[in-house]
Amino acid sequence: MAMAVSQKFSQLLSSLWHVGQKPLQPEPVFTVDRAEVPPLFWKPYIYAGYRPLHQTWCFYFRTLFQQHNEAVNVWTHLLAALALLLRLVILVGSVDFREDPHALPLFIIVLASFTYLSFSALAHLLQAKSEFWHYSFFFLDYVGVAVYQFGSALAHFYYAIEPSWHAQVQAIFLPMAAFLAWLSCAGSCYNKYSQKPGLLGRTCQEVPSALAYALDISPVVHRIIVSPLPAEDDPALLYHKCQVVFFLLAAAFFSTVMPESWFPGSCHIFGQGHQVFHVFLVLCTLAQLEAVTLDYQARKPIYEALHARCPHNFSGLFLLTVGSSILTALLLSQLVRRKLHQKTK
Repeated sequence: MAMAVSQKFSQLLSSLWHVGQKPLQPEPVFTVDRAEVPPLFWKPYIYAGYRPLHQTWCFYFRTLFQQHNEAVNVWTHLLAALALLLRLVILVGSVDFREDPHALPLFIIVLASFTYLSFSALAHLLQAKSEFWHYSFFFLDYVGVAVYQFGSALAHFYYAIEPSWHAQVQAIFLPMAAFLAWLSCAGSCYNKYSQKPGLLGRTCQEVPSALAYALDISPVVHRIIVSPLPAEDDPALLYHKCQVVFFLLAAAFFSTVMPESWFPGSCHIFGQGHQVFHVFLVLCTLAQLEAVTLDYQARKPIYEALHARCPHNFSGLFLLTVGSSILTALLLSQLVRRKLHQKTK
């Protein structure tokens, strides 16, 4: 009996030893140098921290918790999107979105903000899958930006506008905002598709966005200039001023390659200008949402009188902006597929 037990124990030890001798599975390589990915994925002055192409979707979702040169871009917008969901939960407790027709623009700006933040986080997280998905996810990102642009225009037109400015622009403001939001999406998608560096490419992307922002923010700027109330009696104005400053800072970092151009090869993970752009854009969005919420609560006598006749005339334009932007992104994705197919022949 003792001999049988001893033999069994020896066999167990032997099997464990053989298991221990088996080679361990290699850890997946989460980042590679720039030379190992196509030029499409290259960032100026960033030479490392790229993720290899053609891995499983699970691999790219796992990189959410790894260090790479897109990690900060993902987390800045992902955390902001989660913060917006929390803000919406708080708003639901104090705002009757179902029964108050004047609350719908507030819901749309929260939804639009969450859309662009979540689309951007997905784009930066998953774009390394392949060249096709790189294009497609950034087209999706531009759709989110267009939706946010129109949502911003709507919220400012509905809550922040002064009656004198409303009288001058009421006929054209929202249709023009919808058109410029789509044009911004189309220009950004085309610039990404064409991959033309220099003035032409930047003109296609930045000019429509600048025109859209100039229109969208005009009710806020007009109100800051002509508002008869002192700052302490209109706390929303402080948040409106903050959103303007944050947006201009974000635009400055978006349009330039700094600070990585000052420290080539030192900003692989942290310190990229696009990361700073993300931070200022998030601050702009949060300040804007706070300002719009305060306006919704405090300026009811003003906006009720201005929008009493047709409080829902913006819904169709919002859906038109969403639909036309999605169709544009899908069209450009098909053109990308055709271009990549021809390149492989």
